[in-house]
Amino acid sequence: MVRNVAGDMAELDPEDFYLLSGVEQGMRFSEWVRRDKLPDYADLTREEVDYRIDRCLDRELIERKTIQYEGYQLTFEGYDALALRTFAERETIDGVGSPLGLGKEGDVYEAQSFRPLALKYHREGYTNFREVNRDREYTADRDHVSWLYTARKAAEREYEAMEELYPDVSVPRPVDHNRHAIVMEKFAGVELSRASLDPEQAVGVLDLILRELATAHDLGWVHADASEHNVAVAESGVTIFDWPQAVSVDHENAREFLERDVENLLRYFARKYPHEVPRDADTDGIAAAIADGSFETVRAFGGG
Repeated sequence: MVRNVAGDMAELDPEDFYLLSGVEQGMRFSEWVRRDKLPDYADLTREEVDYRIDRCLDRELIERKTIQYEGYQLTFEGYDALALRTFAERETIDGVGSPLGLGKEGDVYEAQSFRPLALKYHREGYTNFREVNRDREYTADRDHVSWLYTARKAAEREYEAMEELYPDVSVPRPVDHNRHAIVMEKFAGVELSRASLDPEQAVGVLDLILRELATAHDLGWVHADASEHNVAVAESGVTIFDWPQAVSVDHENAREFLERDVENLLRYFARKYPHEVPRDADTDGIAAAIADGSFETVRAFGGG
């Protein structure tokens, strides 16, 4: 798990961030940045680089390798620190609170501000960026992909989708983003996979979710990773979150992804509420109705 670096921020000097930014710049060209390149990248003297390297190593903001040559790479903690500094300079957030959710592709924390916000760090690709590169559209045109690039592009894709969908689709309200991090409004509800709906509510909630996907499609987007793990249910309605894999409706595989989204949701509801949502609901028909704007209820497709 990546350590929360918010507590380190007050101890860091501007020159520490110059070094971190220099390593970040160098990583655009190489996975490991040669030590002799850092004075130019960081705009620091060699002596200052030596001092700042030790400080950043002690705080695990960078890591070093000495095979073939001495090189440095940001850790996710270092990348987090750079994003946090930018948010602080913009006065987007005042601090970072308790974790809301920690996972292999993203960590979410409460963000301290004058209104309830959440801070999401994308973690895609840190340990398996080659696998992620094969699966994500935003890395498909690059032959050489680092975890830093993969995580940043995931955040950019998610923020772009939320900006275009909010408020017509019930997604978290986007507030700001930098590098691999997004600040969004904290939303109400519990994850669908952990929710206990009254059986008579099941079809109605499923219809709500599918209508949100239909509105998103009308606005030009397919979620492409919809499931019970990225839908929140509250008394006020549903919220669909986690959009980094979203694709345009013009994408060559958009219909396939839409059908997969529908199938994932139908499978979950049919498994948990088998008397309300039968397993033989017409997935393809529902996806087609979402795509052409005619969807109203799963009941029209054998769904209850």
